[in-house]
Amino acid sequence: MSFIQHLYNAALWCTQPLLRRKLARRALAEPLYGEAVAERFGRYTQAVELQSDLVWVHAVSLGETRAAEVLIKALRQTLPGMRLLLTHGTATGRAEGARLLQAGDVQVWQPWDTPSAVQSFLRHFKPRVGVLIETEVWPNLVLQSQKLGVPLVLANARMSEKSTRNALRWPTLTRPVYQALHAVWPQTQADAGRLQMLGAVNPRVMGNIKFDAQPDAAQCAQGQAWRGAMKRPVAMLASSREGEEEAWLQAVMAQGHIATQLQWLIVPRHPQRVDAVEALLLSQCWRVSRRSHWGQDGPPSAEPQTTPTVWLGDSLGEMALYYSLADVALLGGSFAPFGGQNLIEAAACGCPVIMGPHTFNFAQASDMAVKAGAALRVSDMAQAVTQTLVLLSDAAPLKRRAEQAQAFAQAHQGAALRTAQAVAQLLQ
Repeated sequence: MSFIQHLYNAALWCTQPLLRRKLARRALAEPLYGEAVAERFGRYTQAVELQSDLVWVHAVSLGETRAAEVLIKALRQTLPGMRLLLTHGTATGRAEGARLLQAGDVQVWQPWDTPSAVQSFLRHFKPRVGVLIETEVWPNLVLQSQKLGVPLVLANARMSEKSTRNALRWPTLTRPVYQALHAVWPQTQADAGRLQMLGAVNPRVMGNIKFDAQPDAAQCAQGQAWRGAMKRPVAMLASSREGEEEAWLQAVMAQGHIATQLQWLIVPRHPQRVDAVEALLLSQCWRVSRRSHWGQDGPPSAEPQTTPTVWLGDSLGEMALYYSLADVALLGGSFAPFGGQNLIEAAACGCPVIMGPHTFNFAQASDMAVKAGAALRVSDMAQAVTQTLVLLSDAAPLKRRAEQAQAFAQAHQGAALRTAQAVAQLLQ
């Protein structure tokens, strides 16, 4: 073990009390962070004899869990009777993941990346194979899996140029870890090249499993029905991150009356920020109508009002409803340097996307969407609002872009099945 690995392990061991305090603070807003805390440190209440022949899937947060849902469905089809061990790092991921469980499955927190916690996790559950979703490569998680004979793969893998540069600063720590992965299955050839630079052995491009996600049909039908009853267009700020709502407000107010005559819908990326976003809107003299207050009849009247009303998406698991309700979506996370959010779900719902300059987390999908006519790229939020007004002013081009969005989503499917079949080959 190198000096830097010893230093890393010492740092992780020393920060355990800080992690406990952080979890306690976050539990005040999200109580799930206060549940089963011992699992993060390798202590489990599940009976050992019940945890045999498990396929382990690690999906750290909400986005990864939604991607994992598609893969898990393909795994169950490929491996009838499969029992799932599902791990997460965030409360939103764990809440979303609970929907994916069947009888005999297990869901726990990801172990803190110390050798002892990871060893305890692996020895307790004895998974036959482990699948990390997208970017979740932790040194001890990988190295201890190799040591204990658990084949660990990185699926739907992506690696941005920025993350590659950061990882290359610590080659004695990162290279042995990427080399220890049993297999690496990137989304794109560019991801494969960067992962190979970090030490991944023979990465095999599988494509992006998020293209295989099918939006909830009932939600799509409901959203389309509500949109059909609207008397004005609906524009959505989707999965917005910190600072983007303020930028949106400034851009809308700069456009004056015409921009406020649209019906705007804002869906924050993190549900714990909904109250803050509502307070911001109220402070600027906007009315707010929350999704949780709509009831069976849907959103309130979208007729123009002297004081404009913003619809606020405060529910989990209803993005298909929101995208189907909207005529166009501004992609959150792309107007501030967060790397963008997944635009594939919007495309699958037939919702054209306008995105800012920061899409490094979904670089190839974003570029492909632009080429396919499913998305437009702008330089900032002001241009995004301007382009929204242009799109919504002419029904024919808008309809064409909606059709191009759905065609784009359908053209790149198949990665989930390929990945599930590769996992099955490992088990054989």
